[in-house]
Amino acid sequence: MTEQLTTPAGTIRTGPPPRTGLAELVARIRPHASGQAAPRAIAEQVAVVLAETGPDAGLLTPAERAGSPDGYTRHTLHTEAAFSVSAVVWRPGQVTEIHDHLVWCSFQVLQGAETETLYDIDGDRLVEIGERHRPAGSVSAAAPPDDIHRVRNTGETVAITLHVYGADLSNGTSVRRVYEQRHDR
Repeated sequence: MTEQLTTPAGTIRTGPPPRTGLAELVARIRPHASGQAAPRAIAEQVAVVLAETGPDAGLLTPAERAGSPDGYTRHTLHTEAAFSVSAVVWRPGQVTEIHDHLVWCSFQVLQGAETETLYDIDGDRLVEIGERHRPAGSVSAAAPPDDIHRVRNTGETVAITLHVYGADLSNGTSVRRVYEQRHDR
């Protein structure tokens, strides 16, 4: 997102909005994300960095923090070859599809709360195996193949989560597959 400054002489594009603390966070993540550890170990190391640095919703502009009535919104804050940082804004009731990922992910709930429903495959069926409620400040790590889930904002306020994915997602997504939940009668 590029900020614009309007002056009597016209509109000037000033570049991306300032993201206080983002450069320091990226510098702390970089040595772990480009390491040679197993994906789950990297995700856990990056989760520790998130917990230690304590980023907050101020990484986003007020307009970004408002979200959209049309569905949850993703804001890409940083990308490079080894990892990407994005923030997701969830209005109450907004939910993802059931999905899994191509790469490891570490995330922190910056504002509000989220509920994650976990799934597994049993033969040809998708089976719900648990649910996690995460309040603001919660930090988690996940890595394929054990990461089939659905995330939703079950609270009454806007929720904001910060995600670090183990790939450059500037031209794509971390989602490997979307699952259809069949209801047996």
